[in-house]
Amino acid sequence: MNALKPTLIAASLTALLALGIAVAQDDTAPAAAEAAAPAEDASAAAATTAEAAPAEEAAPAEQAPAEALPPVKPRAAEIARLASHTLLLGVACAGDTLVAVGDRGNILLSSDGQTWKQVEVPINVTLTAVAFADAKNGWAVGHDATILHTTDGGKTWALQRFMPEKGEPLLNVFAVDARQAYGVGAYGMFLQTADAGATWTEVEATPIREDGLHLNALIRLGDGNLFIAGETGLIGVSIDGVTWERLPAPYEGSLFGALPHGEKGALVFGLRGNVLVTDDVRAGTWQPVDIGTVQSMFGGAMLPDGRAVLVGSDGEIVYIRPDGTAHRAPPASGSLSGVVAVADHLQMVGEDGVARAPLGQ
Repeated sequence: MNALKPTLIAASLTALLALGIAVAQDDTAPAAAEAAAPAEDASAAAATTAEAAPAEEAAPAEQAPAEALPPVKPRAAEIARLASHTLLLGVACAGDTLVAVGDRGNILLSSDGQTWKQVEVPINVTLTAVAFADAKNGWAVGHDATILHTTDGGKTWALQRFMPEKGEPLLNVFAVDARQAYGVGAYGMFLQTADAGATWTEVEATPIREDGLHLNALIRLGDGNLFIAGETGLIGVSIDGVTWERLPAPYEGSLFGALPHGEKGALVFGLRGNVLVTDDVRAGTWQPVDIGTVQSMFGGAMLPDGRAVLVGSDGEIVYIRPDGTAHRAPPASGSLSGVVAVADHLQMVGEDGVARAPLGQ
């Protein structure tokens, strides 16, 4: 779990770990080090002399009481001409409007998937996911436990939560209705609101949170139960969102997403092309799905004909039929993190921004 911070985007896509975005460490060149040697020797000599001096020659200076640092204030996202070509991590439909979110607080809207307009956002942190309860009401979440809320289909956004002192991202959001929503994220972070986001409180969910694992996905199953998936194959189910039952892990690696399957089942997907499906999540009879690739899958959507479509690393697009068979479509450019089906095409987002592909047969 300590790998989360040096790989900032990793847990999100609901984890774009495969994009290989990491914090680089600068190495000093040998020549530069040699050139700096005399200065270093002089500094070392001065330090040695200072250390050897009698204590009475240098009275300790009085230290002023430490002042508390001022709270970090949110900074608005900048409007960028090429925002639709930058890293985008989540996409959702607000009625007939597409809403995409991503790096530096970017939020973009489109009515056709081809022309995108960036909107003003009061925060510039990376946004990882977006979800809508209806055509008007929705939430976007991201780094620093950020939560944004809209009541006009994504045209304007209000900041409801921002906790930079924690430095931990929310990785997924699920909107139940205009007033109720859930957010899940790193190290077991699990939040809920029942008043349209006026207040956000922690969900106790001890069986799910006690190990401090990253929670990557929260969905509603066909029977109305809530289902959660995360790190080390963690899965759980709840009737009411308050009392949670942790279920046996179907797989020991990270699960980045889940989709409903039938009335009581689910399809889960994650690292190295691992995809599993069951007709009943509580029964524990998970079956692996051979998708023909070992690329990690980061996003998915259900299609009107009952198929599922998954997207992931290296632009992989995989269709899974209701009978569990799968086939791959021609890949898109760059790794993909999210997808929705719109009319006769797929609308996707990823490391290269927005992308489109025709619906495969």
